Amino acid sequence: MLIDIILQAGRAGIEFSLFVMLPIMIVMLFLMRLMEAHGWLDWIVHKLTPVLKPFGLGGLGIFAALQISFVSFAAPVATLSIMDQRGTSQRQIAATLAMVFAMAQANASFPMMALGLDIGLTLLLSLVGGLIAAAVTWHLIGRRLPDKEAPSPDKLNHATVSGGKGLLDVINAAGSEAFKIALGAIPIMVLSLVVVGLLQRSGSIAWLTTALTPLLTLLHIDPVLVLPTLTKYLAGGSAMLAVMSELHRAGQVDAALINLSAGWLLSPLDLTGIAVLISAGRRIAAVWKYAALGSLVGMAVRIVGHVLLG
Repeated sequence: MLIDIILQAGRAGIEFSLFVMLPIMIVMLFLMRLMEAHGWLDWIVHKLTPVLKPFGLGGLGIFAALQISFVSFAAPVATLSIMDQRGTSQRQIAATLAMVFAMAQANASFPMMALGLDIGLTLLLSLVGGLIAAAVTWHLIGRRLPDKEAPSPDKLNHATVSGGKGLLDVINAAGSEAFKIALGAIPIMVLSLVVVGLLQRSGSIAWLTTALTPLLTLLHIDPVLVLPTLTKYLAGGSAMLAVMSELHRAGQVDAALINLSAGWLLSPLDLTGIAVLISAGRRIAAVWKYAALGSLVGMAVRIVGHVLLG
């Protein structure tokens, strides 16, 4: 049984990394490297930094927010990788990562529109929660992290695009960087999927659902949400989406319940999401705990918002 679980987890982890994450990373990193080579990235960072500074974010934070909201939970890896290489301070990296952790990921939120999710409200609360998470991390949880920029060669000497060869160099560099990131995410992702498989095969999830039912009933929370919640935090948003689709098809959840639970079901703060996002670089991985704690505040705001407005 264990070997079967390991092989299934390995297949799923490699398929996700190479056939889902890698193409997204290649496109995202190519676009960002192209903007960097033309000087557009520096211009945007310069213009937006004063606006986002109260939240502890730099101009690159807007890219991370757009990527998590409209592409997928893996897309911000491109922005985080750029921040790591350009020497962005660890304090600002933690604030940006907290924002990403607290926001709703597009790869789950948009498909859930078909199940009745109010996407407009979800995106609004996602942005509010993300900004609050960033501010809390910057001003409170991560205030003792280094706030000094660490200049790197990439920051001082950008690539340039002059003719076909320059463009080809940018494409090749982005592809090589994306491949390295995708491969780096495989080990932790496979291990997390093995844990999920063991819990499912052992009946632990079914047992936990039964054990929590009295408490959840007392709190007026439908016990049917236990399975998608555990699946989300152990296996990620895509796995949760599959479970919710089955429950919706079986008539066990409706649009009201989906909107009610969106605050804690739609975010990359899970084993898979953390594994993918911290693969962006060593300095990203060093601050993920600060970011995770800060993101809980933003998620709490989102949960309250969905309960009151959903």
